[in-house]
Amino acid sequence: MINALRGMKDTLFPHNEVYMYVIDTCTKIARNYGFSFIETPILEETALFKRSVGESSDIVGKEMYQFRDKGDNDVCLRPEGTAGIVRAFIQEKYDKAGLSKRFFYHGPMFRYERPQKGRLRQFHQFGAESFGEANVREDATIILMIKAIFEALGIGYTLEINSLGCPACMPSYRTRLVSFLESVEGLCEDCERRKTTNPIRVLDCKNEHCQTLLQNAPLIVDHLCPTCQNDFETLKSILDRFGMVYRVNPKLVRGLDYYSKTAFEFVSSEIGAQSAIAGGGRYDRLVEFLDGKPTPAVGFAMGIERLMDLVKMPESKREGYYIAALCDEALPSVYTLVQQKRAIAQVLTSYEPKSLKNHLKAADKFYVKFCVCIGEDELANQTVWVKDLESKEERIMPIENF
Repeated sequence: MINALRGMKDTLFPHNEVYMYVIDTCTKIARNYGFSFIETPILEETALFKRSVGESSDIVGKEMYQFRDKGDNDVCLRPEGTAGIVRAFIQEKYDKAGLSKRFFYHGPMFRYERPQKGRLRQFHQFGAESFGEANVREDATIILMIKAIFEALGIGYTLEINSLGCPACMPSYRTRLVSFLESVEGLCEDCERRKTTNPIRVLDCKNEHCQTLLQNAPLIVDHLCPTCQNDFETLKSILDRFGMVYRVNPKLVRGLDYYSKTAFEFVSSEIGAQSAIAGGGRYDRLVEFLDGKPTPAVGFAMGIERLMDLVKMPESKREGYYIAALCDEALPSVYTLVQQKRAIAQVLTSYEPKSLKNHLKAADKFYVKFCVCIGEDELANQTVWVKDLESKEERIMPIENF
């Protein structure tokens, strides 16, 4: 027997109902905020992620599904959504038009890592990206949109925020940080590698020994330029105004190389060690890194599988129809009626004539609202028998009225 690959799972009932509920909820709220749907290919050139996510990241260094295709192109399955959307933004020349664009997306991502609760090798994300708006109020809007999504899904969270600075303040801070790191002995192998490739990532190390060594490391929030400091204060004041509880985490740097200024994570204590359920921030330089015209941008992504363990589903309601035949002669009429009714409602059916008792059992199993049957008497009188499975009311009515 052939099974699904390790870390890759089928989505079947009842999980498919939860998955679609999360996607539908996120989609509705994203549209309310002025975002439109975008879908990019699952397969992209490897260079796209090396240049955007960064070769110092674990994603590029350890986790990508990378291979040569039959045309000898170096390609990979997308490990995250932002880079592909930025590529599409540039490819469609939106960067040269100078217009604001707001997109949301959802779909599968791929990372070769150790599967665990809430973390799969094929996983799904919902995310949004906003291009062309440099004002920090857009950062706040993105955070408030996530707040609205989690409130609609009944998910509790804690918000952590930080500022990663900009080209005006980051270089001098980086120099101070590297100087500090050079004086520290005993860092893990990953931290030693990041000291030269992307030193700020060292602060994000999950190794407890490293965190002990880094207790006195200089922090970017203490070295922000006036512009970044003002933006960060504005962001906090907006969150305060809308009643958002948050914590400034000066060691929050995110896992990707393209972030600057605002960085944030929504975390949950209900899913174990992998506590991040959404995260994002500003990446004003990424469009330029990928050969586009400099364009400010900010966005987020959330892992659907992690949310599915937390979401509070609304109470299910009976809906739709089960329409079936009580005798062979009624099958053609039932089939026609089913197709007509499907133009306006959900309809399930059976292609075999059965007793009324068995049809009622099937209708109840499918959790529909109405069971509708046609037998010899109904066929002769051009009527249908209808039972409301909620109120238990039964009636016979003309088929044309039904």
